Amino acid sequence: MNRRNFLQNIAIAPALGLSVETGAIIKAKRLKIGDTIGLVCPAAPAFNKEGVQVVVESMEALGFKVKLGKNIWKRYGYLAGTDEDRAADLNDMFADTDVSGIVCVHGGWGCARLLPLLNYDVIKKNPKVIVGYSDVTALLLGIHAKTGLVTFHGPVGSSTWNEFSVNYFKSVLMNAEKVKYENPKSKGDNLTQVDDRITTINKGSSRGKLVGGNLTVLCHILGSDYVPDFKNAILFCEDVEEAPYRIDRMLNHLKLCGAFDKMNGFVFGKCTKCEPGSGSYGSLTLEDLWEDHLKPTKKPAFAGAMIGHIANKFTMPVGLEAEINADMGIIQFLEAAVL
Repeated sequence: MNRRNFLQNIAIAPALGLSVETGAIIKAKRLKIGDTIGLVCPAAPAFNKEGVQVVVESMEALGFKVKLGKNIWKRYGYLAGTDEDRAADLNDMFADTDVSGIVCVHGGWGCARLLPLLNYDVIKKNPKVIVGYSDVTALLLGIHAKTGLVTFHGPVGSSTWNEFSVNYFKSVLMNAEKVKYENPKSKGDNLTQVDDRITTINKGSSRGKLVGGNLTVLCHILGSDYVPDFKNAILFCEDVEEAPYRIDRMLNHLKLCGAFDKMNGFVFGKCTKCEPGSGSYGSLTLEDLWEDHLKPTKKPAFAGAMIGHIANKFTMPVGLEAEINADMGIIQFLEAAVL
């Protein structure tokens, strides 16, 4: 390629949804009022009709129309139908030209079982927003790894759609903003801020492609073809109800796999109910684990971001270029996540 063509490609790359620095990525079109959102259950079943109706009404309150997956009411033990049923709903939603975005009703377990059954050619030819968190991490990482599509670690349909989460959802997915993520700063009646504090592990700033999601789910698909490369990545993680020794084991797993050597920076969100329990005298704490596993990397890292099993939630793009400031606990998009 000559210099002139190279410069032309750089100029048109953003319009095509390509990232010059990280290789080819695909971006979905932004969501807009009146679009149809497909609701799917890729893991746990829809436990009751009222719960799904609340999700439908939440989507409608955002200005969307709703289409339910054909198999959304099926049940196979702790799964929402067979793997083939659940994969078919996802493949159908991507193929359906009337559907602009896909929201997972909830997580649970089962998304990783679908990875070999998804039609990645169809997904790549019909890029659209897909959003969820927790077990949905497997889909977000797998789809990005196989297609380059920017996916979104954010609210599931059954999440609390409060003002905080809705504003970030809209900023990222509807307004196509280069969003700056920063934890709320509120002391309330206290002398200093108590909730949603940032812990700086290693000072500094770094840039890279956002890659991550639920720590447990991520670790359980490591070594497969469904995990994006960690080279020059900003790795972000969150979890829930995992004892410190389990978080220790999983961070060590990432370290042994070379993720910490390859990454440019690290962000841990919230680890909800992950404190040492009763009878855990002498347990390591999460802060100890940051010192053991992340401090030695000497790469910018912080913990406490609004990512995880929490009510107030960021919508994090998987595959997008961003910059972190570990001193301030800031995540800044370097480009819009949708077209």
